[in-house]
Amino acid sequence: MVPALDSTLAQDGRLADNIVHFARVLRNAGLRIGPAAVTDAIEAVQAIGIGEREEFYTALHATLVKRHEDDAVFDEAFRLFWRSRDLVGKMIALMSPVVARQEEREKRKAGETRVSDALFGDRQDERPLRDEPDVEIDARFTASGSEILRRTDFAQMTTAELAEAKRTISNLVLPVDEVRTRRFRRSNRPVAIDARATMRHAMRTGGTLILPRYREPKTIHPPLVVLADISGSMSQYTRIFLHFLHALGEHRRRVHAFLFGTRLSNVTRQMRHRDPDLAVEACSQTVSDWSGGTRIGETLKEFNRLWSRRVLGQGAVVLLITDGLEREDTDLLEAEMDRLHRSCRRLVWLNPLLRFEGFEARARGVRAMLPHVDELRPVHNLEAMADLVAALSGEAPRGAGDPRRFLPAA
Repeated sequence: MVPALDSTLAQDGRLADNIVHFARVLRNAGLRIGPAAVTDAIEAVQAIGIGEREEFYTALHATLVKRHEDDAVFDEAFRLFWRSRDLVGKMIALMSPVVARQEEREKRKAGETRVSDALFGDRQDERPLRDEPDVEIDARFTASGSEILRRTDFAQMTTAELAEAKRTISNLVLPVDEVRTRRFRRSNRPVAIDARATMRHAMRTGGTLILPRYREPKTIHPPLVVLADISGSMSQYTRIFLHFLHALGEHRRRVHAFLFGTRLSNVTRQMRHRDPDLAVEACSQTVSDWSGGTRIGETLKEFNRLWSRRVLGQGAVVLLITDGLEREDTDLLEAEMDRLHRSCRRLVWLNPLLRFEGFEARARGVRAMLPHVDELRPVHNLEAMADLVAALSGEAPRGAGDPRRFLPAA
């Protein structure tokens, strides 16, 4: 039962119903909202009254949002739902079957596509069917739905597209990179004679028959260390990349995951959960600064001081996921990046800002980090992840992720 609003809040007679409908929209957009949260939201509005828009936003956010990564979706849903009637009418008009305009449209914000589907998805099914003429189309230069999904930005995907992207990530052909170690294993090929194994086998026959035994250097998967930024601009990309990291952890032994915003958090144990959604949920509950600020230099200093000697052994590969927008002193960032680069065999920087064709290294943090990375690659869609797998496997063409192309001419 939804509690009745008092006389001051029930003048319109629709506020409680609108809050319930708003909660349904959030639930369709992917948020986990139960009846108790809806009741708390109505009681919170009763307590504060209808006043400033910021107070109304805070009351609904405090009662309906339980996870840090849902902030972007809630913000877009609040902006689209609690707006003037004329703007909602214009939004409905945009969903009607009219010819699209030719001028360039503004790029949608993160979560806006999911909220739009939750608000107006049922209107697509209610449209009357029209008799369309048969038109023959030459599809030689068109793209299939799967190819479009591979090139769609993660921040612009709908809920169904995100679910399909997660399934695609779980079916990716994982990297097969291996490094030689100083240890040996038994071999049937005449690579090198294993003297100990040969004498041990000869003792069984009293030395009357000596057959050589061979050994070869042992190859293993190098440790894979991921340092992922979870600030406000990176949370959507980091969340989908954790699913890729979970798929890697099912086939490799030494996969270490660290999340950083204003502090460093080790989530390797949380990522060992068999279910990927529960693993990502455990990471979001462990980290307290999700979708907050970022301090890249300080967090790298903490990693180099506490964790580098533990996890960066035997030719470790480091994947650094961040946009490089450092707000503090870049001298510390440059020194810690240099130390991290010297401690690992390969440092790959994954930057979602590379999705823009006109990307340039103008930010101070980006310029400080570029000289100390081996590769610079995008991480904003499925195609970029497939290229990353090819690069880790050694199948990518040379120069594809060369960071020197963004460095100044010096």
